[in-house]
Amino acid sequence: MPSDKITITWQSTGGEAQKQEAEALQGPFTAKTGVKFNNVTSLSYISQVQTMVKSGKTVWDVVHTGSYLAKAYCGTLFEKIDMSRMPATQVPEGTTTECSVPGTKFATEFAYNTTAYKGNVPTKINDFFDTKTFPGKRVFYNNPKGILEAALVADGVAPEQLYPLDVDRALKKLGTIKSDIIFAPSYTAFQQNLVDKQATMALGLNGRLHITNESGGTMAPVWDFTSWDYTAWLIPKGAPNAKAAEEAVAFALEPEQLIKFCAMNGLTPVRTDIDLNKIPFTETAKVFNPFLGSDRGRQARQDNTFWAENIAEVTKKWTAWQVG
Repeated sequence: MPSDKITITWQSTGGEAQKQEAEALQGPFTAKTGVKFNNVTSLSYISQVQTMVKSGKTVWDVVHTGSYLAKAYCGTLFEKIDMSRMPATQVPEGTTTECSVPGTKFATEFAYNTTAYKGNVPTKINDFFDTKTFPGKRVFYNNPKGILEAALVADGVAPEQLYPLDVDRALKKLGTIKSDIIFAPSYTAFQQNLVDKQATMALGLNGRLHITNESGGTMAPVWDFTSWDYTAWLIPKGAPNAKAAEEAVAFALEPEQLIKFCAMNGLTPVRTDIDLNKIPFTETAKVFNPFLGSDRGRQARQDNTFWAENIAEVTKKWTAWQVG
């Protein structure tokens, strides 16, 4: 089929982020090849992929998803790809699967409202849990990834010894401030809590924190401990345009496209051969980017094997603790 007759259906996160993918990744690919794109979004995308694959009626060609899902479903829900066409040697060890090479990374970091604390300000992750010295509500998106890691480090676990996570210990630590936690049901709600100053501290994604400040927030990062993760673009089993989709993913992972994409949203390329200092991040994005420089505290990569194997059990415990 001529390339200008192909339309790739691309599932992603929606909103501004999907518009940025269309501009930075898809538009240039269309200009180069003639291949067009149809963008879709769904909160239940994994369930939908499962249904498509099981029925043999896959209609999506690319799915933008997190590292642990790429790990958990490689070969079952997602196609294995030709690694010779991907920058597999340009990313950290342990971040690839037979189905994926990571594109961008992001971090769960600690930040505080600069109007709430003067003089004596938070300087370490333990301060998130110290409501006596630093009173006020704490907010995070209602998802345990990144939050449990922060709780354990605050409780004395070394970042390099986090996994396998002691979930019960982490929840016990979070329980010490449970009455002061706001569980945001969405990232939009998370940001609004901070802009409206309903919460004075946050554990949140660096991209969301910089958007918060660009929307009127007055947050500042605390560079003590940060955990990070990454996403990838995968091809569902039985994708109708699998060959073109693989070409599009390889194109998206090239430096030129990644740099343009990350400059738009404050995310960071996983590729180690890209000089981050040459990416035209906004000044606000630079403030919250934990990967710019060596003075931004201790860091740990979220273990995708642990999360792939334990997400159901951890979520069950998280939900029971939250409502208990």
